[in-house]
Amino acid sequence: MRVYKAFNLCIACEFPLPELIEAEGVSDVIVQFGKIDDATASRHNGGQNFVGEIPEVGEFFIHNGREIIINPLPGVEEALLRTVLLGPVLCVLLRQRGLLVLHASCIDINHKGVAFMGGSGWGKSTLATAFHTQGYDVLTDDVMPIQIKTGQPVVFPSYPQFKLSPEAATSLGHDTKSLLPVSQNSFKVAYKLSCGFQQSPLPLHHIYVLDKGSEHKITRIKPQEAFVELVRHTRAISSISEQKFMANHLHFCSELIKNVRFSRFTRKPSLGDLPKLVKLVEDDLAELTEQDEYSALKAQQTGSHWLYKQTRHTQASLL
Repeated sequence: MRVYKAFNLCIACEFPLPELIEAEGVSDVIVQFGKIDDATASRHNGGQNFVGEIPEVGEFFIHNGREIIINPLPGVEEALLRTVLLGPVLCVLLRQRGLLVLHASCIDINHKGVAFMGGSGWGKSTLATAFHTQGYDVLTDDVMPIQIKTGQPVVFPSYPQFKLSPEAATSLGHDTKSLLPVSQNSFKVAYKLSCGFQQSPLPLHHIYVLDKGSEHKITRIKPQEAFVELVRHTRAISSISEQKFMANHLHFCSELIKNVRFSRFTRKPSLGDLPKLVKLVEDDLAELTEQDEYSALKAQQTGSHWLYKQTRHTQASLL
């Protein structure tokens, strides 16, 4: 088996995964073909043992965040099988490993993760690729796993390929004739990054919740609103439904809201405005940085003033 790196894991797979980066090391996950009999199917519990079927693709057994057994349908297209494995199947496995997995794409801005979260067709990949064309590194497309322990949440990189509509790829200056379809039945094309892929985990700084409207604007959202959006855009939430996992999921969402900024990013449909959208996010982040620096300075000044008053009071007492 060849070993690949994705989602901060070494994945050994029985068939080639050209989308991923080849690696060396002890395997964290093993992917292989096999039969899923009644005994295996009976182990399904919506938690560490998951058995599922995807129409026109096949059956999958995902065990303990470490093993994936695939029973494909005869003649299934290999590209489609890879797409399902790297999407919904690995989302289940990542949740089994105790990660929060969001429907989001993430980029690297000043060594911090900035994510765009939303449903299919909302422009996550297009926005992330627009930043990539402006020289920013990217971490994830569509599947964003987050480790939440103590302190700052951390994003694990996925793999260096984005799925784009042909119109979006053309608007970003790419020749669609040189890009292959993601699979035979997909209207999207696969854009593989030759550079600019951030392979190391990064702290998550900001999540922009994507929305559609009549103008481009960014607004802050309240914690309750952010919580609803996180639940709405969590991957595999209906698959991993065991009570322990659901409780952990609610806890992860709460912790994320405490440590990460959330904004609503409303855009009107216009691929020609992608450079404007990049600038809008850059300006928004710069404004937030200025606010943080001002708040830190004020806190420092307040602390210095308090220390000065305490020192003067102590001196007066001694006299």
